[in-house]
Amino acid sequence: MASSLPRDASRLGQLGALLFDLDGVLTPTAEVHMRAWSRLFNDWFSAHGLDPYTDADYFEHVDGRPRYDGVRAMLAARGVELPEGTDDDSPDAETVRGLGNRKNAVFAAELDENGVAPYPGSVEFLDRAIALGVRVAVVSSSRNAVPVLVAAGLRDRFDVIVDGAVAAAEGIAGKPAPDTYLEGARRLGLEAADCVVVEDATSGVEAGRAGSFGLVLGVDRGTGRDALLRSGADVVVDDLQEVVAALGSARASSTTDPARTAAADTAASSSTGTTSTPGTTSTPDTTSTPDTTSTETAEAQP
Repeated sequence: MASSLPRDASRLGQLGALLFDLDGVLTPTAEVHMRAWSRLFNDWFSAHGLDPYTDADYFEHVDGRPRYDGVRAMLAARGVELPEGTDDDSPDAETVRGLGNRKNAVFAAELDENGVAPYPGSVEFLDRAIALGVRVAVVSSSRNAVPVLVAAGLRDRFDVIVDGAVAAAEGIAGKPAPDTYLEGARRLGLEAADCVVVEDATSGVEAGRAGSFGLVLGVDRGTGRDALLRSGADVVVDDLQEVVAALGSARASSTTDPARTAAADTAASSSTGTTSTPGTTSTPDTTSTPDTTSTETAEAQP
């Protein structure tokens, strides 16, 4: 049982699924989001005589939250309260949702102009997991998950995507509530205890801990190792390449695909220089619970 396993990187070799946050975990779209948020709030704060927006504001009030929640939290931090508005508000509207729509327009422009390339270490980790038969899903607060995955060349890896558009359409509470991650696990046909949450934001780490997932793996892209650990991460790495070997070299299962196992073993023999992050333990090859099949694909709006 998952509950009997130590809460360290060795669980990666035994749990059945990986639930990935997108921005900052698979792709550096966090940088695109950061630029978009900065353009939005610096312009708006300057026009309203407020203190300038900073990167610290992003990590404390915005990172990992659904877009409108981020707007609301950031305004509250400056003592500002605006009417909520509606999803159809113009980007020029002086409402929470108007500002959120303005930010989304800026983000779309940034993505269109500059594109996005995935983190190489994340792609290595993801592809090795898939080769081993580990189920994977994206669970993102962003409503732009699908276009980002397409731009990064990763869309074909995921049958299950639970993003901000899905959450809004189905009334699922966003991070730091665990509900979107629980929905991702449900769509994979697994319990939370059988899944790993992979997150770079404190709000997402809190969601993973609150949902009693089998492991919460933090990726430090700027939030800070200590902050992620305080929020509930079991293991923190700077890059997912550090824990590729922890996935194991093969998994015994009645449903194991020999081609996938061979591919995983080939990947294992070609992977060199893998290290573990301080605070993690050695990770022997182990077995996992049998894989299950997902039949749902979530669509998101840009």
